[in-house]
Amino acid sequence: MQELSPDALTRGHLERAAASDGRSAATVHGGHERTLCRTLLALTAGTSLAEHDRPGGATLLVLRGRVRLTSGDASREGRTGDLVTVPPARHALEAPEDASALPTVAGEG
Repeated sequence: MQELSPDALTRGHLERAAASDGRSAATVHGGHERTLCRTLLALTAGTSLAEHDRPGGATLLVLRGRVRLTSGDASREGRTGDLVTVPPARHALEAPEDASALPTVAGEG
C-alpha cells in the first residue's frame, strides 16, 4: 500500500513547473499498462495543454487553483475541490492561475 500527499506533490510540481516550461506531471497510479491511470498535473498561471484526445472516461479533480477545460465551443471552469468530467471529444486545459489537478483516466489496459 502506498500513501501520497497531494499537497506535497502539488508544491513540488509547481516548483518544477515554474523552473521549466510551466508544466510538470507525474503518474501517481497506473499508467499505459493499466486500466486506471491517475496523474498529478501542475500548471503555472497562463500555461495550457493543447487540444488533445483522451480515449475512455476521465475526470479532473482540481487540487489547487483554477483551471478551464474547453471542448469545441463549450467551456467549464474548475476551482479547488471541484471534480470536472472530461468530455470524450477533443479538449484543452488552461490554468488562469497556478493550479494542480489530478486527472483520472479509465480506458483499455
